[in-house]
Amino acid sequence: MKKSLIGHYLGVLLIMLWGMAPFYWMVVTALRDPAYTFDTTPWPTHVTLQNFRDALATDKGNDFLQAIWNSLLISLSTTALAVIVGVFTAYALARFEFRAKGLVTGIILAASMFPGIALVTPLFQLFGDLGWIGTYRALIIPNISFALPLTIYTLVSFFRQLPWELEEAARVDGATRAQAFRYILLPLAAPALFTTAILAFIATWNEFMLAKQLSTNATEPVTVAIARFSGPSAFEFPYTSIMAAGALVTVPLIIMVLVFQRRIVSGLTAGGVKA
Repeated sequence: MKKSLIGHYLGVLLIMLWGMAPFYWMVVTALRDPAYTFDTTPWPTHVTLQNFRDALATDKGNDFLQAIWNSLLISLSTTALAVIVGVFTAYALARFEFRAKGLVTGIILAASMFPGIALVTPLFQLFGDLGWIGTYRALIIPNISFALPLTIYTLVSFFRQLPWELEEAARVDGATRAQAFRYILLPLAAPALFTTAILAFIATWNEFMLAKQLSTNATEPVTVAIARFSGPSAFEFPYTSIMAAGALVTVPLIIMVLVFQRRIVSGLTAGGVKA
């Protein structure tokens, strides 16, 4: 028993090191003087905060604070719309029997598996014809299509595990279906809703491929802004400033996940056990 427990913890430690090593090196490089960018010392040396000031400066054509605001607006809008639409869709798929239900479920699954790179050209053409290139609409609508399948499948599995008796008891007491859904089922689904919202937010925050093609300098999110960071000269690549910018947008996400990890885990596992 002891050996298996030691093996378990060693496996967890290995996975943690594998996942955290790139983030650790990003922070170490972000804190390092640009003159020592390629120093291989595995701990912070020649520490400076100038890289963070450079990342937030606008004198080189970068506007990172605006990019952070753009990412927040796009991610929050996408998450809110995906959760609102997803919760009603998941409820319908879990509670109602109707013709072509399997087809609808299959289409949602297919949408989640469709390669994003195949959508770049048609979306660019469509939004170009509509005059939407460089607008928030062109960035939010495609992200909703990516976040919806995740939202729907997470919530469907949860709603299927909720006992019908709860809703039926509310209906017997005089509640309408909408009232039973709002006052009985939604509070019970809060962990799953919270989980899907966080996962959708993170997925949208990290999206780069479509944002690169459909945004302009005024609407670009942080992923695109970091990719086009410029250095003091055309021949100098600002590695340390890029690492500082990456740390600025990554640390809040890590803190959010650590703070809400219990809710995330409870939401992901809520549909796995029958009530």
